[in-house]
Amino acid sequence: MADPRIIAIALDERTILARNADIEQERRIAMLDLLDGNFFQPLRAAPDGYAGPYKVALRVQEGRLAIDIAREDDRLLETILLGMMRFRRAIKDYFAICDSYYQAVRRQTPQQIETIDMARRGLHNQAATLLMERLDGKIAVDFDTARRLFTLICVLHIRG
Repeated sequence: MADPRIIAIALDERTILARNADIEQERRIAMLDLLDGNFFQPLRAAPDGYAGPYKVALRVQEGRLAIDIAREDDRLLETILLGMMRFRRAIKDYFAICDSYYQAVRRQTPQQIETIDMARRGLHNQAATLLMERLDGKIAVDFDTARRLFTLICVLHIRG
């Protein structure tokens, strides 16, 4: 029986150079929310028909995003590699707006915070759509899963 979902998610900690408390909180929330509910279905069928659940590890390999997909028993099924060039702008813009948001939470009025948060969500949504497009033909994910995966991809790209 198919079970198209992620049951464990890991980030290659060697890839992450630095993280502040705000980013660490975003990472924790994204991971918990992802595990709480997701749709994740690799489109290449396993030779024996295995169809989930999956353990996923994200890492950067030679400038590309590597998505390691394993069975519940940790046996690797496949690694999907995605070029990061199309994500660079989205990641940069998302970092900038998140930084503005974190500063606003500490210093601005609720209305100003809400305005920045709306912009932040808009960028996040655009990036999730881009990720879904890049995964097309490789992995089927729903929108919420794509949003949470994008957050984790951003965490992998923090550079001090």
